[in-house]
Amino acid sequence: MNSEDRSSPSRVVVLGAGPSGLAAAHELAQAGRSVVVLEKQSQVGGLAATLNYGGYRFDIGGHRFFTKNAEVSSLWREMLGQEFTRVRRLSRIYYRGRFFHYPLRPLSALRGLGPLNAVAVLASYARQRIHPYPREETLEQWVSNQFGKRLYRIFFKTYTEKVWGVPCSQISAQWAAQRIKNLSVASLVSHMLFGFNGKAKAKSLIEWFDYPRLGPGQLYEFFQARLERLGQAVHLNSPVRRIEHDGRGRVTAAVAETPEGLRRFEASAILSSIPINELILQLDPPAPAPVQEAARQLRYRDFLVVNLIVERDSVFPDHWLYIHDPNVQAARVQNYKNWSPAMVADPRKTSLGMEYFCNRDGELWNCKDEALIALAGREAEQLGLGQASQVIDGFVARRENAYCLHDTSYQPNLERVRGYLAGFSNLQTMGRAGMFKYNNQDHAIVTGLLAARNALGGNYDPWAVNVDAEYQEEERL
Repeated sequence: MNSEDRSSPSRVVVLGAGPSGLAAAHELAQAGRSVVVLEKQSQVGGLAATLNYGGYRFDIGGHRFFTKNAEVSSLWREMLGQEFTRVRRLSRIYYRGRFFHYPLRPLSALRGLGPLNAVAVLASYARQRIHPYPREETLEQWVSNQFGKRLYRIFFKTYTEKVWGVPCSQISAQWAAQRIKNLSVASLVSHMLFGFNGKAKAKSLIEWFDYPRLGPGQLYEFFQARLERLGQAVHLNSPVRRIEHDGRGRVTAAVAETPEGLRRFEASAILSSIPINELILQLDPPAPAPVQEAARQLRYRDFLVVNLIVERDSVFPDHWLYIHDPNVQAARVQNYKNWSPAMVADPRKTSLGMEYFCNRDGELWNCKDEALIALAGREAEQLGLGQASQVIDGFVARRENAYCLHDTSYQPNLERVRGYLAGFSNLQTMGRAGMFKYNNQDHAIVTGLLAARNALGGNYDPWAVNVDAEYQEEERL
């Protein structure tokens, strides 16, 4: 069945109900515009969704709420009110059978690395400063020049290659510069010995953050409820299959596969947070062949979380762990109970999320859920987080196109795609996947707000958000 929805020819169609999509839809609805949201998942929130399993709530990865943007902060508080809680961060790195506090702490670091290894780290750093890589084109080169090769191998290489599935020599240095800005050997040593000094600290090192009582998905569920109270439609389980345009620079409709069948939604404008390569390949008439090929070269990393319910009231004190052990496939472990006690239905039990980065054509992604739950239990035991026999239940959540892969060839491909999209007067991209930018949720929300304001007649550049490579986890004191 292919039905056509002509109820509002001036309506804006929003693709994706993640942070940017819902922020854009909310902004439009507040301004009195008609809007419809199309989301392929069964619930809103995108990668910031929170899943409910028998009263236990699990995030699709952990999401701290921290921003320097006053408007975003105000919006969060307006939506959540007293449901916003304050959390003191505790996270550690697992390396060679030991746990290192992150941010690094003197006794933990010295006890873990040992004095000889610590001296070797400083010697490696000194050698690299004398003989640096002359060009910093890859993450390996950039991190080695900044920290020395030994520290690169200890605290960057294994984890990064788990996340991206390619050698660090194939990842763009620009990604490293954006995500590790303001962190240096000097700042790490200073923090280890004296605590923070100066006027700024990297957000990856912040010690406090906000968090919704029932997980980040609670915010986006509130967005959905408000949109529906305003008479706006949010269609779940409705992946976009085609985006129609007139061949002269104007999109006219989006066609989605809804639970009722194929539906065509006429649009005065389309704001897209779906993966930018999918957007290009769904255009009708098709984009030129070179643009399609550039879109296909933009790669994403997929992601799955094995969520476990453990028969223990406490497993470890951290909110999450980074796993730098190449013998364990998990890259991070989330401890949702420590983010908020309300995340668990039974305080005598604990809920964990074992996070795996993979590709959908790979073995891990295609494992049966039972096998993945067994694997996660074994790896939790291998990490010293309890016994696999204490896992009493679990389920697997998979997300495609979770992280954009900034390999060494992505920039010219993205520029070609962006150049083509610039020819449309009423089509905008926003959010992490929609812009192929590694932004966190506060920046994704800003891009959604700006895209909405453009649809209302403004003249803003969502691509300029975070263009200065300022890592959004920088806190001004």
